[in-house]
Amino acid sequence: MTANPDHIAVRVVVHGRVQGVWYRGWAIDQARARGLAGWVRNRRTGTVEALLIGPPEAVNEMIEACRSGPVAARVKQIEEHPAGEDEVAGAAVAGFDQRPTL
Repeated sequence: MTANPDHIAVRVVVHGRVQGVWYRGWAIDQARARGLAGWVRNRRTGTVEALLIGPPEAVNEMIEACRSGPVAARVKQIEEHPAGEDEVAGAAVAGFDQRPTL
């Protein structure tokens, strides 16, 4: 699924009060601090979606951090999905960035 066999790729969708509370900026800072690759974006549904690529322990730590998010966020639910090869191929090889709203 990823170029590095020691890495995993997970797509998460975060529900709750997660837009307009600096969730994407927070996610970028948190993902970069963990050395993850991928992206984050708002969805028109009011959710935030992220693709997390990296060592399993770092990805799992990020998912746990997403359950709280930044101070103003109120996370109600997180969906976790294995990332498809097309999603991983379209992600940054290194680094974590913000994508336009979808």
